[in-house]
Amino acid sequence: MILERFKITDKVAVVTGGTRGIGLAIAHALGEAGAKLVVTSRTDKFGGFESLKKAGYEVEFYECDMTDKSIPQKIIDFTLNKYGSIDILVNNAGVAQHGEMEEFNDDLLDKIMNINVDAVFRMCRSAITPMKKQGSGVILNIGSVSGIISNIPQPQVAYNASKAAVHMITKSLASDFADKNIRVNAIAPGYFRTEMTSLPKEHEHWYPTWNSMTPLNRMAETDEIGAAALFLCSPASSYITGAVLVVDGGYTTR
Repeated sequence: MILERFKITDKVAVVTGGTRGIGLAIAHALGEAGAKLVVTSRTDKFGGFESLKKAGYEVEFYECDMTDKSIPQKIIDFTLNKYGSIDILVNNAGVAQHGEMEEFNDDLLDKIMNINVDAVFRMCRSAITPMKKQGSGVILNIGSVSGIISNIPQPQVAYNASKAAVHMITKSLASDFADKNIRVNAIAPGYFRTEMTSLPKEHEHWYPTWNSMTPLNRMAETDEIGAAALFLCSPASSYITGAVLVVDGGYTTR
């Protein structure tokens, strides 16, 4: 019976940034557990959408730019028109930008906050109403260990602040909508091997520091996050809301 609680057969799940990296791994996990999928991204140049189709999942691709304020509502409307409901929302789309504080210009600051915070807020706002109407829903926000600690050696104050905001959005919504049977949780990943953590040569010396700060002494592979996401999106976590699940190889223990 326990394994049955991890099944989300015919549930409708939206995964933003769902065609590569962590988002794609989460989409595969939800699809394998039976969900119908809508994945979004600016492009699918890495073939993530195709990999989901080849796996046999029922999946739609919505091409979009999350900095456009109208896009979150359009994604939800597309999903409702296609499937008639939205049961699971995974806010994964995000950007990272390092930079010294004195040289960090407003364009970079706006880009990080627009995608990492504002778009998450808007996606949640657009999903809440149909979830309330159907009497249930699950939101999973992808935060970061950077919302809990200050990483070294890279300077990334804006990114850290954006992910701390995601964690607080999570906790606030969990409190506000628990009585509507809507659960809201977050995952705080550590260092995963994705395009986002693929460093240029001048910064490759950061890798040994990242690994040495991680008790498991390595970066994670993207398939190591799917099970955690499925847990928080499935009935297996029915009494969990407002949580930030850290998946970091022990990084935040040091």
